[in-house]
Amino acid sequence: MREAVARRGVRLRPHVKTAKCVEVADAALGDAPFRGIAVSTLAEARFFAAAGWDDITYAVGVTPQKLPAAKAIDGLTVLTDDVDVAHAIATAEVDAWLEVDCGQGRGGRAPDDPALIAAARALGPRLRGVLTHGGQSYGCRSVEAAREVAEVERAAAVEAAERIRAAGVACPEVSVGSTPTALHAASLDGVTEVRAGVYVFFDLFQHAIGSCGRDDLALSVLASVVSRRPDGSVWIDAGTLALSSERSLDAVGGSGFGEVTDLDGRPLGRVVSTNQEHGHVVGEAPLDLAVGAQLRVWPNHACITAAMHDRYHVVEAGRVVAEWPRLPG
Repeated sequence: MREAVARRGVRLRPHVKTAKCVEVADAALGDAPFRGIAVSTLAEARFFAAAGWDDITYAVGVTPQKLPAAKAIDGLTVLTDDVDVAHAIATAEVDAWLEVDCGQGRGGRAPDDPALIAAARALGPRLRGVLTHGGQSYGCRSVEAAREVAEVERAAAVEAAERIRAAGVACPEVSVGSTPTALHAASLDGVTEVRAGVYVFFDLFQHAIGSCGRDDLALSVLASVVSRRPDGSVWIDAGTLALSSERSLDAVGGSGFGEVTDLDGRPLGRVVSTNQEHGHVVGEAPLDLAVGAQLRVWPNHACITAAMHDRYHVVEAGRVVAEWPRLPG
């Protein structure tokens, strides 16, 4: 990802909501001189600020009651699409991004919405720039489709910035990004930074939509067989609280709660149902696995599965070489 972004002449701001881990964030940035990150909660912002980060984008629309907490975090920039909140941000003397809607419809203003100019004027010198997220790229089913969304994303953000500048308000930065669009954008002209998150691990859904190869998946849940069933299926000690209830593969022709392999990655089956602490694994053929046999479950959505755990066990050549703590949740 660093190389893909650097080739286009912009900087990378990893979204650390995926891993919520200092060591993973360090690895994502490598030796890049720019050390900015994005977060999804104030708890994440406090966690990374305490670890030394001082350029943090809180990439969820801020509410007025959160502004005192946001102001207390050094180096935090908030996000809004609301004129009234922009006035409150300026009064609180906090820096902010203005959110642009590039088509997902989850938040932000259209590039030509007059409210965007009004909010920019309200922020004045507190305006850091415009920010958008091409989340509709998760609905793409080909690299070509992701590339088209990337251009829509770029064009919307750049247009918004140009309109704000034409209105006489400084708009220094233009931030775009999602993992699919960051990887497949044909052009980033006018953009200053790219944000992406799940690429640090990838997952089955990202593989299904063409963001990565199967061998690029870095996150799995270690589980053990706890019961062998007469029909050749098995139950494991990893259920909803270990894997999540995410079924994003249903949208791309898959099913279940994760793919199951042996420890070396050889396919065995799929988790077809879960209870709180149990997962039901079914293979293409009956599974000849003893109680206690260890398996790996590869998640549909790495961000949500990772959130079920408090640490990562780092494996190299089949051996655990480190444990990296993560912020819970």
